[in-house]
Amino acid sequence: MTFQDKVVWITGASSGLGKFMAIEFAKQGAKLALSGRRIKELEAVRESVIAGGGAGEVFPCEVTDEVALETTVAAIIGHFGKLDVAIANAGFGVFGKIENLTAANWRKQLDVNVVGLAMTAKFALPHLKQTAGRLVLIGSVAAYLPNPQVGAYGVSKAAVRSIAQTLHVEL
Repeated sequence: MTFQDKVVWITGASSGLGKFMAIEFAKQGAKLALSGRRIKELEAVRESVIAGGGAGEVFPCEVTDEVALETTVAAIIGHFGKLDVAIANAGFGVFGKIENLTAANWRKQLDVNVVGLAMTAKFALPHLKQTAGRLVLIGSVAAYLPNPQVGAYGVSKAAVRSIAQTLHVEL
């Protein structure tokens, strides 16, 4: 099992890609730290992980809250004793033509998909360095291929790409 006894933290683990990654990592022997805003859905993912023979705990967290992220990482370390993989997966999309989006739409899009991702990395990195662990930043093809109605989302994912490239150089 590739991730046997590795501690894997996934933000945005309550649904979609986060949920499916959690289930797959559990099949590979990982211990899951599941984060997101929707506790009921996180508990359901945890139950799926356990039903499949895996191990996981729920650590509710809002990625736009810097203090919450720092506290969540501390709780994960307190519970598992280490962090081997951090997956900054939390995100969403604001849809609409750029000419119709408000400043509030833009701020929310960038706050979750860019700032939340960057702060997830910031607080995970010291612990990942201790375990020679891995940081995963979830991007999108939207960073490369602009499409109508998803301009704000594409911009946020282009920023994710830039953050990843910068971390590659800095680390």
